[in-house]
Amino acid sequence: QVQLVESGGGLVQAGGSLRLSCAASGSSFSIITMGWYRQVPGKERELVSTINSGGSTNYADAVKGRFTLSRDNAKNTVYLQMNSLNPEDTAVYYCKARAYNKLLIPYDYWGQGTQVTVSS
Repeated sequence: QVQLVESGGGLVQAGGSLRLSCAASGSSFSIITMGWYRQVPGKERELVSTINSGGSTNYADAVKGRFTLSRDNAKNTVYLQMNSLNPEDTAVYYCKARAYNKLLIPYDYWGQGTQVTVSS
């Protein structure tokens, strides 16, 4: 079982920056990938960025060039640096970890979400 604790959300003006953090913990786990998704009320949850154990990243087209995902394996933590924020980035951001569950099958674990609001 993996528990994810998110931090760093809040209110920021357009053009500003925020850094989200997500720390993974558990009695025993092996994480395959970690990343962030976001969701606006009435819309489906969408990919923001993910990173694998080797450090390879992928980004949604909407955030490429503005967001940077990094990881600290020693701390089991990922960081999403969000720059040049605009109101369209306003959403609840959810941390996700893909890890092996108790049956040794890859399973997606989700954080509770953190609100990011970008004002104009």
